Amino acid sequence: MNKIHFIVFSSRGSKSCQFSLNKLLTFSASIGFLLLLFSLFYIVPDYSFLKAHYVKDTLLNQKLQNKTAELIAQRQQIKKFAQEINVLKQRVAYLNQFEMKVRTLANLDMPSKDSILSVGGTLPEDLDANQSLQETHSSLMRNMNDQAEQIQVATFCQENSFIRLLDSLEERREILACTPSIRPTKGWYSSPFGYRVSPFTSRREFHKGVDIANHLGTKIVAAAKGLITFSGRKGGYGRMIVIDHGHGMETRYAHMNKLFKKDGDIVKRGDVIGTMGNTGRSTGPHLHYEVRLNGAPVNPTKYIVN
Repeated sequence: MNKIHFIVFSSRGSKSCQFSLNKLLTFSASIGFLLLLFSLFYIVPDYSFLKAHYVKDTLLNQKLQNKTAELIAQRQQIKKFAQEINVLKQRVAYLNQFEMKVRTLANLDMPSKDSILSVGGTLPEDLDANQSLQETHSSLMRNMNDQAEQIQVATFCQENSFIRLLDSLEERREILACTPSIRPTKGWYSSPFGYRVSPFTSRREFHKGVDIANHLGTKIVAAAKGLITFSGRKGGYGRMIVIDHGHGMETRYAHMNKLFKKDGDIVKRGDVIGTMGNTGRSTGPHLHYEVRLNGAPVNPTKYIVN
C-alpha cells in the first residue's frame, strides 16, 4: 500500500519528524471538501431562495386573509345599508300618510302630485338584504344607489309639502283664531235669528242677530280675536261695539250698558269688552249679538261651539 510521507521541520531546523496518511483517506477528505464547496455555492443559495419565497408566500397569504375578512365586513356593511334604506323608505311613507291625515282633519286640500309617493302611492319594493352577495353584489349595489336617489327625491318633495302644510295650518289657525266661536255672554236666547214679529211694530221683520237676555251688568266678551272698529252709541243699537275679525268676519254687540274698549283696541277671544244693558231700542236688559260675513248677517248660533 502506497503511503505519503510528510517531513516537518522544527522552527530551529535541527529536528524533523515524519508521518504518512493513507491515500484513500486523503481522497475522501478531498471529496468531502468538494461537497462542502458545492453546498456553499449551490445548496445554500437554493435554501435562501426557498426561505425567501416561503416568507413572501406567508405574507401574501396573510394579506389574502386580511382582504377576505375586509370583503366579508364590507358585504355585511352593504347588507346593513340595504336594511337602513328599507327603514328610511318606511319612515318616508309614514310621514306621507301622517300628512294626509293632518290635511284630512284640518279639511285642507291634498298636496299636488309632485312626489313619487303621490304619483304611484308607494315607494319601490324593499331591498333583499339577506341575499348572497357573491353573485348579486353588483345588482344590489345598483338597486341601493337607485333607491337612495329616489328616497332623496321623496324626502325633498315631502319637506316642501310639509312647509306648505305648515303655511296652510298657520293660515287656518289665524282664521280659526279670528272666527267667532263662543257665546258672547251668559243668559237665555230671547229672540232667534231670522224673521220674527217686531215687539215695537207688531209687524214681520228680519232680525239680523240673536238676543241673549240676563241681568243688567252681566259681562260681555269678545267672541274671537279682532280689532275694535266702533265703540259708542249708534241709533236703535244704543251703546254698541263692533269688532272686525278679518277674513270678512265681523261681530256686533248692542244695547250694552258699559263699554270697556275703545276704537282701535285689539282684543282676544274671551276678553271682557263691556256689560249687558238696556240702551237704544230695547224692551229689557239683553245683548243683541250679530255675526256678519262679507257684510251680510248670518246666524250667530252656527258659530257658537260652547
